[in-house]
Amino acid sequence: MSHPSPTILALDFDGVICDGLIEYFQTTKRTYEKIWNEEKPVSDEIEPAFHRLRTVIETGWEMPILLRAIILGIAEEKILYSWLTVANQIVESEGLDKKNLSKQLDTVRDEWIASDLESWLVLHRFYPGVIQRIRQILASSTKFYIVTTKEGRFVKQLFQQQKIELPENTIFGKEYKRPKYETLRELLEINAEAPENLWFVEDRLEALELVRQQADLQAVKLYLADWGYNTQQTRDSLRDRQDIKILSLERFEQDFSTWD
Repeated sequence: MSHPSPTILALDFDGVICDGLIEYFQTTKRTYEKIWNEEKPVSDEIEPAFHRLRTVIETGWEMPILLRAIILGIAEEKILYSWLTVANQIVESEGLDKKNLSKQLDTVRDEWIASDLESWLVLHRFYPGVIQRIRQILASSTKFYIVTTKEGRFVKQLFQQQKIELPENTIFGKEYKRPKYETLRELLEINAEAPENLWFVEDRLEALELVRQQADLQAVKLYLADWGYNTQQTRDSLRDRQDIKILSLERFEQDFSTWD
C-alpha cells in the first residue's frame, strides 16, 4: 500500500535543516588551539579543506581530529576513504581521549554562546525554504521530530532564533546516547505506528544503511538529502536503489506526494 504522506517525519539537523559549516570550523579551530596549544594559530586558509571533508564526521570528538589530520598533511583521499582508521591512529598516537575531546568541543561552544550568542547564531545558515516547510509540517497532522548527533540544546537555540518553539520531547540529540535507528524504533513505539508510516531524512548514507539493516525497520522510508554533507560519489551509488531514495531540496519543499 502506498502512503502519500508520513504519520511521523524525522529529520537530521546538520546537513538537512541547517548548514553549520562555518560554525563547525570556527568552534573546532578554537577547540584545537586549546588542545594543542601551539604558538602558531590555525589559519583560516584551511577552512575550505575542512568543509570538503566534513562529510566524514559523525560525532563531535572527530571535529578537532579532522582539523589535526589536515594540519598534519594527511591526504584528503585517505581521510575520505579511511577516516576512522586515520582518526583512531591520531587519537592513539597522541594519547587523546574521545570523551574529553567531545567535552572540550561542547565547552568551547557553550562558552561562546554564553558570552556572545549573536555572533554564534549568525554563523549558521538554514537551507533555503526549509524553515518555511517545517512550519507547514508543524501545522499539519504529521508528527515532527529531530534526530541528530548534535546536542539538543544547541538545536533548540537555533530554532528559537527562527521563532519556532518545538514541542517537548521532539528533539533527540547527542545526549540520548543511542544510534539513530534505535531512536526511530522508539518513535514508532511512542506513537504506536507501523514502520511504513515513518519517513526519515538524513544526509549521511552510513546512518541510513544502519537503519536499513534493522529487520523491524525495513518498511521505514529513507531519504538521503542531496544538499547535505555528502559527496557526488555517494549520491551516484543510490541511483539504482529503491530502498533509500535521493531527495532534492526542491522536492523537500513540496508536498510529500512528490518525494518519490
